[in-house]
Amino acid sequence: MILNRALLRETLQTSGAVALVLLSIFIVIRLVAVLRQAAEGAIPLDSVMQILFLRVMTNMDIILPLVLYVAILMVLGRWSRDNEMTVIAACGISPARFLIPMAWLALMMSMLVGLFSLYLSPLAVRAIESIQQEFESRKEITGITPGVFTETKQGGVYFIERFNQEGGYYQNVFYYGKERGEELVVISGIGFQSVDVQTNDMFLVLKNGTRYTGTPGEPAYTVVDFETYAIRLDEKAPSNLAIPVKGMPTAELLQSGHRIRVAELNWRISKVVVIPVLILFALAFAGVDNRRNRVPTMIFAFLVYFGYANLVGFAIALMRRGEIDPVVGVWYVHGAFLAFSVYVLQRKVANRPLIPLPTRSERRVSDGT
Repeated sequence: MILNRALLRETLQTSGAVALVLLSIFIVIRLVAVLRQAAEGAIPLDSVMQILFLRVMTNMDIILPLVLYVAILMVLGRWSRDNEMTVIAACGISPARFLIPMAWLALMMSMLVGLFSLYLSPLAVRAIESIQQEFESRKEITGITPGVFTETKQGGVYFIERFNQEGGYYQNVFYYGKERGEELVVISGIGFQSVDVQTNDMFLVLKNGTRYTGTPGEPAYTVVDFETYAIRLDEKAPSNLAIPVKGMPTAELLQSGHRIRVAELNWRISKVVVIPVLILFALAFAGVDNRRNRVPTMIFAFLVYFGYANLVGFAIALMRRGEIDPVVGVWYVHGAFLAFSVYVLQRKVANRPLIPLPTRSERRVSDGT
């Protein structure tokens, strides 16, 4: 049917525009957070864009349902504003006919969200954890930001004034640590990294500097000027990758009966279940009579969305704490909102108000006039 194809086409086009806007806002916010982590030395500088991309991927299963919900509201709202909904109703086409193309759209979006929620998002979480743990375990100074004091796992502190990109070396390097129970301070004009080809050990090589060693409170300090001084950066023993629950494969969650893992599994499935419920709400709230104010209806539509999302998140939190039976899970929340969406859509198809109020004639009859 031409109407179904037009609705699908415009909804998909609007979804692309809405997704572009939401992703742009999300990327800017996450980029600021990732850059702050890089400046603090929590993540490697050379992996900022990779981590940003993975952060976006971990949130796609939350962004896509909102994109679809807003797109349907915008498309059907524009049809109502341009009197297209009036023409459709005059042709004897009920809003319930929109359920057919919306069912195909719900199927496609559910598959896409399911791909992110059940596979890609946990995979991205594991990749982020792998990058961060690898960065924590290696003893390089590539993550040191010029102008920022950076503490190492051994208790040492580095400070680099600037990095010469053309020469590939550090300028004005300060290092504080301990050696044989004494405090060690090394100041150098130039520093760079070096790897021993035989032992594969990593060193920080300093040039043209001064080395101070001594005990706090003692007047005797040893001062040595050097041309070349190497500080060994011991490699940390590799450890097993600690995977958080939100990064565990879905197949592993299915085999576990722990309440936290069951709650995570319910959370991933809920991201798919909300799609048809949101579509029903969008169909019920989108088409507004031109004689009525659209603002209250749109506000109520978004309140329903945020209320739905927050109640699902609250139920998941209660499940993780063991206060909700894992068998029941969050399905009572989905069931309640599904029933409410069907009720709202039914009132919309019957052209009745959301809350059944008595008409003026009915009030006169009840008053006996």
